[in-house]
Amino acid sequence: MSLVVEVKSGGQPRTARDAINQLYRYRDACPDAYLVFMAPYIAPAAAEICRAEGVGYADLAGNCHLSFGTIYIHTEGKPNPFPDRRRLRSLYSRKASRVLRVLLCTFPRAWTLSALAGEADVSIGHAHKVKAALAEREWISSTPDGLTLRQPQALLAEWAENYQYERQERRELYSALSVKDIEAQLSAFCRRQDMTWALTGFSAAERLAPFTRYQRVHAYVDADVQALVDALSFKDVSGGANVSLLKPYDRGVFYESVEAGGAPVVSPVQLYIDLRGIGGRGDDAAEFLLQEVIAPRW
Repeated sequence: MSLVVEVKSGGQPRTARDAINQLYRYRDACPDAYLVFMAPYIAPAAAEICRAEGVGYADLAGNCHLSFGTIYIHTEGKPNPFPDRRRLRSLYSRKASRVLRVLLCTFPRAWTLSALAGEADVSIGHAHKVKAALAEREWISSTPDGLTLRQPQALLAEWAENYQYERQERRELYSALSVKDIEAQLSAFCRRQDMTWALTGFSAAERLAPFTRYQRVHAYVDADVQALVDALSFKDVSGGANVSLLKPYDRGVFYESVEAGGAPVVSPVQLYIDLRGIGGRGDDAAEFLLQEVIAPRW
């Protein structure tokens, strides 16, 4: 038995399909050969494509599917030891994230590239780069009406894994008031001062998909945080904080904010990635939000 192997530098679904098409062309010269796709790392979706097409695969992480003659080897679930940090940073960068928010918050709406760029407040060139990165993963498709996501949950999950929650400028504070009173006080002050703000974390989850009791207020405030701290008599603390005020590194966090429970809260999509960024019980709250609010809308 002869093996014909096509090696690529990447292992996303689109690259896998290109490799399979190339292997099919080799079959004319080697009709009895077993076809194999190889890459440093082959994504699970790409592996599924290979198996469906009857093509073997193997990567340097140890994932493989080889089935020919009396040979059968199958290993899956090995993590990527060679993540392309540059590409991930590009797809989940500040400006690119604006495009992702629009696509996820408005799914299943179709967008022209120019309209998408305008809604996300980025250049058409930047929107095109995001489109190309999503197309490589086969997470977006072009229709007569425009671009539309194909796998929003896969995109949301990978974004959450690569979201840099710690990039926000954060103040850890203490107030003697209850969380409900803190939120009411915060809302009243921000409205009087016409500040751009929104609850996130468990404060927002309580209003969109109540999951667990909480003892800390989380809020984005795009204004003079010190003036707010002074006005509400919050105290900076190194431990035991019950207020986390975040000054966002990009105003995109406020996209599609909604009014709920007497206060603005971030969109369910933004809340999901924020809860994942908080970690701990935040991960469980994020999955509950996905099942109860986000997925039904999709």
